[in-house]
Amino acid sequence: MSDEILINVTPQETRVAVLQAGSVQELIVERAASRGLVGNVYVGRVARVLPGMQSAFIDIGLERAAFLHVADIHGERRANGEPGRPIERILAEGQPVVVQVVKDPIGTKGARLSTQISIAGRMLVYLPQDPHIGISQRIEDETGRQLLREKLKELLPEDEAGGFIIRTLAETASETELAADIAYLRHLWRNLDARAKGAQPPTLLYQDLSLAQRVLRDIVSEQTAVVRVDSRENFQKLLAFAQTYMPNVLPRLEHYLGERPLFDLYNVEPEIEKALSRRVDLKSGGTLVIDQTEAMTTVDVNTGGFVGQRNFDDTVFKTNLEAAQAIARQLRLRNLGGIIIIDFIDMDSDEHRAAVLEEFKRALSRDRTRMTLNGFTQLGLVEMTRKRTRESLAHVLCEPCPTCEGRGEVKTARTVCYEILREILREARAFNAREYRILASHAVTDLFLEEESGALAMLSDFIGKPISMQAESSYTQEQYDIVLM
Repeated sequence: MSDEILINVTPQETRVAVLQAGSVQELIVERAASRGLVGNVYVGRVARVLPGMQSAFIDIGLERAAFLHVADIHGERRANGEPGRPIERILAEGQPVVVQVVKDPIGTKGARLSTQISIAGRMLVYLPQDPHIGISQRIEDETGRQLLREKLKELLPEDEAGGFIIRTLAETASETELAADIAYLRHLWRNLDARAKGAQPPTLLYQDLSLAQRVLRDIVSEQTAVVRVDSRENFQKLLAFAQTYMPNVLPRLEHYLGERPLFDLYNVEPEIEKALSRRVDLKSGGTLVIDQTEAMTTVDVNTGGFVGQRNFDDTVFKTNLEAAQAIARQLRLRNLGGIIIIDFIDMDSDEHRAAVLEEFKRALSRDRTRMTLNGFTQLGLVEMTRKRTRESLAHVLCEPCPTCEGRGEVKTARTVCYEILREILREARAFNAREYRILASHAVTDLFLEEESGALAMLSDFIGKPISMQAESSYTQEQYDIVLM
């Protein structure tokens, strides 16, 4: 099935949509004010060493210090996987260190770092500190893997240090394309290494390509039919980039000149709105409810209005099969990562469970992100992890609600009324005011004037002071003030 890639560029942000058969499968948003950091290389300064956590905080010039674990320090992991020296014997406060960002800052957590530098190209990933030659796990043919390894070794001079990871796109690459990628990556490393020697921390040594360029490098494949760009300036930049590094992509690059906005034409804007909703409607009438928390993401599958035509087991099975495909798409669309728990509708048949799990695996196979998938647990849940290297779509486009502070719920007007009554009682015991005035939302003041008027009058008699009210249209339902007159 061929892909279409749409790139919408404005001075403030770049948005990328990957479509299959007209359906949006993936969305990536990068803003100029908060460009992703993964792949960037810095000279940082050790701000603090934490022996108890075998970690260190590194100042690389960001708002929050970045995090480096001892397992991510090059050369400090033994062959059997056991850690080597403790971190306090490797790093000291104030020490400069060359590091690379492997995970963007997410939520309240700083960026995750490694001292194992890797520079990604079109066909290869260069490992300047490591002589190892690895091959992408997506290349499954063992004979093909061995041939690729031998082809690469023939192109590498024996006297040069460093190793490579062969990417999936190299499976059909010619020797000329591989040699060009090797030369490009080594040139980048020589420039980076030369800059590092005279740099004072914190300094950015290398910044990864722009989002549009990374799309050509990482996402465009043989299945990509066209890449449409709606910005003339960026189209010209991508043409120059493709001419130098990937000429086979040139025929698929297209400058969109239509009057309608590109994302409107392909119905991407409504898909973005849907990807921010908790609820996803399935074609059969079933639903998914997706909740993203700091610890994990949960997906609950419901039959909804789907009643089927045969029996209940058949209805459940068909809903779960459809949900398996929809969940895989939503994970890519929303860029959900970390621990993911899926609660499919309970199935009594082991055969049905196996079929749903197989369908889910097949749908997940389209995802380029590394993940692990476990079978059904004793509780009937499916557990999986998906590598998280950048913020989810919701975290890029949204922020916690200032009214409920991210809870997804607000206190009822009655709950706020009772809080106000208790607060007035506390104030009356602490201060000798002539009068107490309540400033609150319309919903709360209306409740005090109607159903809770007796409680307010009783409190006024008890403290021996008048209590008045003032409705504030700008107040949220939970917000109130008590003014001592």
